[in-house]
Amino acid sequence: MSLSIRHLSFSYNERELLNNFSLEVASGQTMAIVGPSGSGKSTLLRLTAGLLVASHGEILINGINVSATPTHLRSVGLVFQDNQLFTHLNVFNNVAFGLKMAHQSRSAIAARCEELLNLVGLTEHSQQSVSTLSGGQAKRVALARALAPKPQVLLLDEPLTGLDDELHDRLATDLRQILQTSKTTALLVTHDLAEAHTIADAITHIP
Repeated sequence: MSLSIRHLSFSYNERELLNNFSLEVASGQTMAIVGPSGSGKSTLLRLTAGLLVASHGEILINGINVSATPTHLRSVGLVFQDNQLFTHLNVFNNVAFGLKMAHQSRSAIAARCEELLNLVGLTEHSQQSVSTLSGGQAKRVALARALAPKPQVLLLDEPLTGLDDELHDRLATDLRQILQTSKTTALLVTHDLAEAHTIADAITHIP
């Protein structure tokens, strides 16, 4: 599913964070947006997800204007910097959360969770409490949870923040493979140009 952002503008407290910003992400492509802190990268993701409303411009998913569509109807997945896992649930139930909210059958949920846990390399940890996971494992769970409902677009907000260099580099490579295998259309924001080159198919910059 393609993503088109056309002439998007947004201001907060009279400060302009985005001005007439446009980009195109082809179906199945991962686009990285690189820029310094405070440049509007995370704001762009929240606008795309419908968590914020632009003052001007359009957001189209697969050619359909979703600018006025509520977040829960946009079919957009979001992976946050801090994962935001449900600590009272185990790994399986974190991944299953969106599927249960969509009232899918138990068999469909089990099959999809098994598929995703295998994809992110966490099959053996399905019944483990997320509070006992390593930083890298937690980020894999967050990714699997976001992918579970098969979103048309996946948004990744500095998803590898807080990892040591070795783990960061390994997960960046794994993340690229996961996105390619799942044929996911994704928008990644990062301040790390090397990370962008590792994960993404294309890169654009916010000043």
